[in-house]
Amino acid sequence: MEANGRSASGSKDGDRRIGRRALIVGGAAAAVGTAVLARDELGRLWWRTPGIDRPREEGAVDYRGARWVAASEANWRRADRPEDYGIDMVIVHVTQGSFASAVKAFQNPGHQAAAHYVVGQDGRVTQMIRELDVAYHAGNRAYNERSVGIEHEGFVDRPRDFTDAMYAASARLTAGICARYEIPIDREHIIGHVEVPGTDHTDPGPHWDWPRYLRLVRRAATAGATATPSPSARSST
Repeated sequence: MEANGRSASGSKDGDRRIGRRALIVGGAAAAVGTAVLARDELGRLWWRTPGIDRPREEGAVDYRGARWVAASEANWRRADRPEDYGIDMVIVHVTQGSFASAVKAFQNPGHQAAAHYVVGQDGRVTQMIRELDVAYHAGNRAYNERSVGIEHEGFVDRPRDFTDAMYAASARLTAGICARYEIPIDREHIIGHVEVPGTDHTDPGPHWDWPRYLRLVRRAATAGATATPSPSARSST
């Protein structure tokens, strides 16, 4: 779990900026030098600017097996992923506490961090931030923008905390995320918090069974049980 929402460079991840593609289009319009072209391009791309209020349905989830509990808006920022920021990574975290304490922390605006999902030892899944939005979970702005963060209930030094039910539920969740955004199921794209540049975290720790986890993710992906978002999620986007 991340202690605050600042990147390795020290800038708060809540800063808003124009999406890369919008800037490219703006540069092209300036080169052409026609106000009409600029107006037309910006008209088509207004929704690619991070922070735009894209229509959403309250309580909608991206994973059909999840229960929705909203994180504090201080712990994430609005975006329109994957249109403004491509998603090509899943980051695995461990809560260093109970399921309930993680949910409570992410609801606290003073925590300055939250992940998209929390997975319990009993296999329950709570979604707290929509996948289209940027969660402050990795301690690195660029990684936050390109990833979905999943917290797992437990402590890094207690292997017994990583239950069969947790591995199975998390693998189904990750398989669905990978299917939605065409993310390869490998260790370059499914990583631990410890592998994020600039972080001082060690999770998921030495007891997280990566070979087992990737096998389960691949199996779930092959089964295709979670390959598409729920109808409620689709209707809100």
